[in-house]
Amino acid sequence: QVQLVESGGGSVQAGGSLRVSCAASGHSASRNCMGWFRQAPGKEREGVASIYISAGSTYYADSVKGRFSISQDYAKNTVYLQMNSLKPEDTAMYYCAAATNWRGCGSLDSRLYDYWGQGTQVTVSS
Repeated sequence: QVQLVESGGGSVQAGGSLRVSCAASGHSASRNCMGWFRQAPGKEREGVASIYISAGSTYYADSVKGRFSISQDYAKNTVYLQMNSLKPEDTAMYYCAAATNWRGCGSLDSRLYDYWGQGTQVTVSS
């Protein structure tokens, strides 16, 4: 079993930055790929970024490339999402997720993920 706890969300003006964190606990072998997803009201959940834990390879949605950065602190079992140059359209609930199967980590497909956190709200005002 894996537990994921997000933190660091909040409100910021457009152009600002935020960093959200995801602290993981439980069976490490079930956390080969970690991802960040977001869901705005009335919209489908979309993949934002993911990281293949053992290799450190990272993947991004086109909408956030060059602005967001996913990273990990292996010793702390924590994954971060640094968000810069935030836009109002980035407003959403952000969820951390873990996948046992690392294959497809780059697809940002939510169906591949086995464990989910409760989410943290990010609000960007214009």
